[in-house]
Amino acid sequence: MTAGPGAPRLRIGVLGAAGIAPRALLSPARRRDDVEVAAVASRHDASEFASRHGIPTAYGRYDDLLADETIDLVYVALPPSEHARWTIAALEAGRDVLCEKPMTMDASEAREVLAAAERTGRRAFEAFHDHYHPLQAWVREFVRSGALGSPVSATATFNGANPFDPRSIRHAPQLGGGALMDLGCYPVHWLRDLFGEPEVVAARATLNPLGADLTIDASLSFADGVSGRVLASMYPHVALESSLELRGTDGRLRVDNLVFPVQGHTIAVERDGVTRLSTVAGLDTYDHQLAAVVEALRTGERLPTEGADYVGNMAVIDAVYAAAGVR
Repeated sequence: MTAGPGAPRLRIGVLGAAGIAPRALLSPARRRDDVEVAAVASRHDASEFASRHGIPTAYGRYDDLLADETIDLVYVALPPSEHARWTIAALEAGRDVLCEKPMTMDASEAREVLAAAERTGRRAFEAFHDHYHPLQAWVREFVRSGALGSPVSATATFNGANPFDPRSIRHAPQLGGGALMDLGCYPVHWLRDLFGEPEVVAARATLNPLGADLTIDASLSFADGVSGRVLASMYPHVALESSLELRGTDGRLRVDNLVFPVQGHTIAVERDGVTRLSTVAGLDTYDHQLAAVVEALRTGERLPTEGADYVGNMAVIDAVYAAAGVR
């Protein structure tokens, strides 16, 4: 990516030396010349992380990074339990924010983030990187074209093996762990994006010894009679799957690997007894996401994963957990 002669580079600071940061931000940033990952803050290994990844500045306190007036955008890569607190702190420090999903622990916190963004005039984006890949744009356009007739039902699934470890963030409910928060938030977002805000009809969960959900199965109802189902599982031997299957009055669509399509994906459209397979070209989802954020900050354009969108996603997650009796 070329910034243009004399154009300033967007300077990014990372909160948390998380394992996701290299792929989600550092690598895409290196593939552009209009952004720079300028600093990282971690309470444990900031210096080592900075040295390993060629980041110029390391801070041992999150507040110190937020006080760095050269930082334009803060990437929050902390446990979900810390997302609202540090996103709001960054906004109030005058920084825009890209926060890892799920945006917060619940809809109440999400509304607090939105209020802080509106109060400060800064931007807070939820990192649903998959949304910005051309594959999802194709799905949205195809479904809304009426090519399958009227939508009848949709099943959205994200399964990924994650053996129980009481020390893992992903298994600790107080830190925002659980299959719905870690995986199922994506399928919730896909269905909301296609059909609007749902009513949660029923849900059930299987819990780990700490009380976090290992599996979630939620039934949703959308306008115009469309029924939806969200499935997520962290069981140790479950096969990796991120898929969307939609049935309409005139056919069926199945898309496999919506989350990481660059690793290989399939679009299968069945109409009149004939199935046609295809794919959509694109870069890594994280490259598309960073490009969208950079452009939105340059132009002021609203992105689909900011503002009311993250409040809506957390509201559905809250309702699913309530229906499952998990919270």
